[in-house]
Amino acid sequence: MKASADALRVGGFVPFSSIDWPGRLAAVLFVQGCPWRCAYCHNPHLQSREASAAAGPSWPELRAWLQRRHGLIDGIVFSGGEPTLDPAIVAAAAEVKSAGFAVGLHTAGMVPSRLQALLPHLDWVGLDVKAPLDDDALHDRITSRAGSVEPVRTSLALLQRSGIDFECRTTAHPELLDAESLSAVADSLAATGTQRWALQIARPAGPHGLALVQEAYPGSDVLAHARSRMAVFTLRRE
Repeated sequence: MKASADALRVGGFVPFSSIDWPGRLAAVLFVQGCPWRCAYCHNPHLQSREASAAAGPSWPELRAWLQRRHGLIDGIVFSGGEPTLDPAIVAAAAEVKSAGFAVGLHTAGMVPSRLQALLPHLDWVGLDVKAPLDDDALHDRITSRAGSVEPVRTSLALLQRSGIDFECRTTAHPELLDAESLSAVADSLAATGTQRWALQIARPAGPHGLALVQEAYPGSDVLAHARSRMAVFTLRRE
């Protein structure tokens, strides 16, 4: 039995954003819950999966809101937390699509089976890649969870076969990813045929005490290497 969209646990909502979907004006819906504990997490309040933690509007409220937004926004981005954890995400994405809006997804790729179910309803995906795809230990160190990279590899393969527009993105902090590791991320993505990679410099907001990142990071050599390996490379410091 499929979960109803009305059961979606919404942890927050931004009605207008020009940065969460490159080139599009979108609303962003944050889905409650994430089992990973990345030290640079910018939304630690969304980590709990408990229903009582979901502080956003209900899906029925958002459904009514969407009906008044035709011509004002291009689409909806489902973010998190980790939206693919929620069984109701597929029905919610299908509703948005059938209402005439484009659908975007931010995901760390941790639930490939649900990503596969979402694919018919998606127009764009931002896939978080925490570390080099062949460095299981470093990926586990960043997420604080064992075995965390294998579903990411599976999700990336699904996206590549789907034909959907997507980018891989890596949040970078020098205490977690040094220059060698960042270059290795670029190499591991290039080896899979990935064309688009965005490097997002961390803005520590979690409880783990990471230092502020200096402007010199990640360094000109890393950036030059990334540009040599990717058809499209973007550095984001916002």
